Amino acid sequence: MSEPSSAPLVEVLRGSIIEARHRGVIVAKTPEGETVAALGDGALVTSTRSTIKPIQALPCVLSGAAEHYQLAPRELALICASHSAERFHTEAVAGLLARAELGQRDLLCGPHAPMNPEASAALLRAGRAPEALHNNCSGKHTGMLMSCRRRGWALEGYVDPEHPLQRRIRELLARFAGLPSADAITQIGMDGCSAPTFGVSVEGLARAAATLARPEALGDRALAAATAKLTAAMAAHPEMVGGTGRLDTALMRAAAGALVCKIGAESVYSIAVFPSARFPAGLGISIKIADGGIRALRVVVVETLRQLGVLDSSALARLRRFDGQRDRNCRGLEIGVNRPIFALSTR
Repeated sequence: MSEPSSAPLVEVLRGSIIEARHRGVIVAKTPEGETVAALGDGALVTSTRSTIKPIQALPCVLSGAAEHYQLAPRELALICASHSAERFHTEAVAGLLARAELGQRDLLCGPHAPMNPEASAALLRAGRAPEALHNNCSGKHTGMLMSCRRRGWALEGYVDPEHPLQRRIRELLARFAGLPSADAITQIGMDGCSAPTFGVSVEGLARAAATLARPEALGDRALAAATAKLTAAMAAHPEMVGGTGRLDTALMRAAAGALVCKIGAESVYSIAVFPSARFPAGLGISIKIADGGIRALRVVVVETLRQLGVLDSSALARLRRFDGQRDRNCRGLEIGVNRPIFALSTR
């Protein structure tokens, strides 16, 4: 991300000394593409990473796989997740695999240590190596495999960008982002879990989030119903989307059904705000921190929601640990703070 394309968002203070500044882009849009607020260059292209997991989960519902395998709402939330590999996550993924007569050998996400520190420590104490179940994307990959099985598509190579499943996901992403066709998405990379990740502008991601919030704008009943089923599951079961201490889970709990959200690696974030008295058309918000700094992202997410009036004071109070995070030294003494320094321009 080039310097002129981004705006100053967060200052890192040590006492009164400014030690660092984080820059980035913020865009808020309606499903029709109207810009409600913006800061920085919204045309900037960034990798989608995990922000689009609800869209990647759509084929599982649209194919009939979710109904065929009788996915409960908490399991629908799990296929949209970047989970922490707590026991309730891994047991749920294992249950889905068994139901579809699949195994860890079919997952192409690869293993990594649980994101939850306690779960990771427990694995070490047991002398066990991380497995594919522990990958934060294992729920997403299980949903993808279920889609393929239901459609009669090959399970092998389901993460290949030219596999029918991935082409379908790209078509859906383009539609949600207001792009003319899947061909408009020309930049494709490989995510940490080996699935494709796509180059989309921050404003395109914001519009995609807005469409998640009010999918009726697509004019397709089946697609709108499938989308609403997934977002309702995420809002009802935020613990399945992230986990203990995670921003996504804390934010959805604090919002109490007003929104769903999804973090992506390298500090990209999308929030779908459901229609309300303040935002009758629904609202999509996307944020990208230029340097990928997670400490800045948490502060910017909460401050953006505060400035836009998405959350009330009670909800914001529940997110205080993410708002202007305070730094402490090895003795536990407070040495500084990460503070927001931006003001959103609304239109």
